[in-house]
Amino acid sequence: MTAPMQRTLEIAADHPAYAGHFPAMPVLPGAVLIDAVLGAVDEARHLDMTQWRIGVAKFSSAVRPGEPLIVEHEISASGAIHFTIRSSRRTVASGTLIPAARAQAP
Repeated sequence: MTAPMQRTLEIAADHPAYAGHFPAMPVLPGAVLIDAVLGAVDEARHLDMTQWRIGVAKFSSAVRPGEPLIVEHEISASGAIHFTIRSSRRTVASGTLIPAARAQAP
């Protein structure tokens, strides 16, 4: 495994996704979280993220507007990228990114 890397995710409290995702009780859609993870991994590791696929993604807790988020990611011995997103001490999402070539293998 490579050394874990961390980055603060800054999702604006007025992000447009909140408006349409349960207006009475806004939560951040998982797609926005995954997009933020891909951006963080790309920035830190300089990988072409179009060559990666989501192997597994688990969303375990809602993210409310303005919540501080941290993403941690590391590359395993198998070459997969494991990520975890936390807000304070609670995990809000986790998953694995795999190389696209491996995702398409029979």
